[in-house]
Amino acid sequence: MSVLQAQHLYKVFGRRPSEVVKRLEEGADATEIREKYDVTPAVIDASFEVEEGEIFVVMGLSGSGKSTLIRMLNGLHPTTSGKVLIHGEDISAMNGAQLRKTRSEHISMVFQHFALFPHRTVLQNAAYGLKIKGLKESERNEKAREALGMVGLDGWADHKPSELSGGMQQRVGLARALAAETDIMLMDEAFSALDPLIRRDMQDQLIELQQKLGKTIVFITHDLNEAMRIGDRIAMMRNGRIVQIGTAEQILTDPANDYVAQFIADVDRTRVLTAGSIMEPPVATLGLGNGPRAAHKLMREHQQAGLYVVGRDRTLQGYVMEETVAAQRDLPTIESIVEPIETTVSVDEQAAHLFTPAANVRLPLPVVDAENKLRGVIPRVTLLAALGQVDRHETGVVDTEDPPPDDRTPDLLTKTTAGGIQ
Repeated sequence: MSVLQAQHLYKVFGRRPSEVVKRLEEGADATEIREKYDVTPAVIDASFEVEEGEIFVVMGLSGSGKSTLIRMLNGLHPTTSGKVLIHGEDISAMNGAQLRKTRSEHISMVFQHFALFPHRTVLQNAAYGLKIKGLKESERNEKAREALGMVGLDGWADHKPSELSGGMQQRVGLARALAAETDIMLMDEAFSALDPLIRRDMQDQLIELQQKLGKTIVFITHDLNEAMRIGDRIAMMRNGRIVQIGTAEQILTDPANDYVAQFIADVDRTRVLTAGSIMEPPVATLGLGNGPRAAHKLMREHQQAGLYVVGRDRTLQGYVMEETVAAQRDLPTIESIVEPIETTVSVDEQAAHLFTPAANVRLPLPVVDAENKLRGVIPRVTLLAALGQVDRHETGVVDTEDPPPDDRTPDLLTKTTAGGIQ
């Protein structure tokens, strides 16, 4: 369910903004518009939806429009054109009182530079949003202390912000947003002012809190690694426009244009791609009811040195090798010659952790789900090819190298059941 929707948002700073929007809608170039009208089209036709409990990351370089966009989502910047819907209500059409009510009930914000009151204690800062709501001091202090505990600041309630490190000050800002008990959190470059190690700790804590509390988060960053680490989906911005929306894997493996391809060129793919995104269907599998003759025939047809054996419910039982079935052709079934699985990986396993398991198995690395059902396999050549995508320098577009000629085409896939080959 969509909690937040942006519908064709435009934000133009300068004179005659409505006329500028019309020209942009007609396809005028933003650079020419900027020079001709002496205006700044900061956000151009931005549309997206954020689902409940999702971390939606908006990323781009300085000047791409991402910070302007997030300020439109809570009405700090009124839209020039378009709508922002919070739980279906258009905040761009609200008056001041309605907007303040919506903010207090649904939207909290964490800023890049902490935005703490230096003369107030940590507890008072964390409780400030609740004070604005009109809660009694005892009630707001209780909620604020609980929020401080969530971010690891127990025992710091009576200190002033100046007594805290930068990372601790940002935790106060996060606690203030959590104490407000809104369902949407907007985070504008919230960790960019922190040292790398502290920044990573804050990313870990945000992911943990989101999993625990189920907040809907819009997170602004210029750091692609940060975006890919914490984002369920990512919107890439350039010159005011959203040029691609997708998961980290989608953006990494299928960039929408040259700009995105160049942006992701230096990303460590092993920390983004997972076994589930690399795996492919096995060429064939065997059921326990098959005999050695049928198994040997299937291996020869598909030029396989061995095959995985599955039960009726697709649970992985083991594997058989060609030399074994060839030597035991007179057995009624393969059940007695099935060898145990050396290792498996889950669909969520990072590609960085697949190399050692892939080197330790005789067949392509098996990928299983939580119930040990075979979901796919990863041949070594497929693992290397997935991580070895190259930049086509003539076009600037990232593409994969041609697949190896291993005859693994969809029409050759053979399905089997426990009772025999289909």
